[in-house]
Amino acid sequence: MPRVTIADIARAAEVSTATVSNALNGTGRLADTTRARVHATAAALGYGAAAPVPRVLGLAVTTYGPLPWNFADVPYFAQAIGAATAAAHARGYALTALPAAPAAALWRTIPVAGVLILDSPAGDPVVPVLRARGLPLAFDGRPSDPGPREAWVDNDHRAATRDVLDHLAAQGARRIALMAGPGDEHYTRECLAAHREWCADHGVAPRVIPFAPADTDGRTLDAVLRDPGRPDAIYGIYDPCGRRAHAAATRIGLRLPGDLLLVCASEDPAYATTEPPLSTVSLLPRLTCAAAVSLLIDLIEHPDLTPEPVIVPARLDIRASSSPLRLTEG
Repeated sequence: MPRVTIADIARAAEVSTATVSNALNGTGRLADTTRARVHATAAALGYGAAAPVPRVLGLAVTTYGPLPWNFADVPYFAQAIGAATAAAHARGYALTALPAAPAAALWRTIPVAGVLILDSPAGDPVVPVLRARGLPLAFDGRPSDPGPREAWVDNDHRAATRDVLDHLAAQGARRIALMAGPGDEHYTRECLAAHREWCADHGVAPRVIPFAPADTDGRTLDAVLRDPGRPDAIYGIYDPCGRRAHAAATRIGLRLPGDLLLVCASEDPAYATTEPPLSTVSLLPRLTCAAAVSLLIDLIEHPDLTPEPVIVPARLDIRASSSPLRLTEG
């Protein structure tokens, strides 16, 4: 590996090369915080040494950009972190998962050989910081503008969404709503696009119920489900959607699946034990993240490699909440 230069430090610390020189030499008139940041950046990058590539990978979840949130509580991300860690260990690497909305300085200085990014939205503020360091990147979820030395793994979200809508229509649903947003990551955009396309193909108006992250009890759904023209089926594309729609239906006296069919995308095994058991779509993060880590390490160890994207099919697990035909046949 080439030695770290003053220009590398300046780029990572977002200061001029003159500022770096003054900070490292103890000269010039600099704020103490600036001088400390330069020293920390230089140490993290291994300035003054041959700076071997650390056998450590970073993991970032940047779905909501600058908003802090505890993604580790979401079953999808919990499984993703576990799978990524196991895949990294299998290749002799450690993995560090950092909290959402980290300070930019952290990403400028953390000593990693490459970074796995989950659910990166358009205009992701973390990605340019990492690219400026020349780090290889792998994305779980297709990025909006993949660059060189970058790879991605994803599901076919349009196919998965159409499969769910086809399933609900086959069970008799005629007013199917998609519960989605406000995220601007590829996953949400693809699901919304597939819903619009499916509705156009079937000559019906799209119905979208905005997902309200703070509405943990699903109260915003009460008015939607009380309306005379209410949806007769909902596909919620995030883990909490099933619980919230189920709670709202129970509050206003709708029966699942008699009055409302319900499917949600989730890795939470508890959905199989609710009353009635809820149908779910699994995006199989254990497979996608393991594949993404493998691609990332390949990029680290073979800088000239240009890996092909990997598509992992999603899985629809049909349960009683979306299958009244099964109930009547039984």
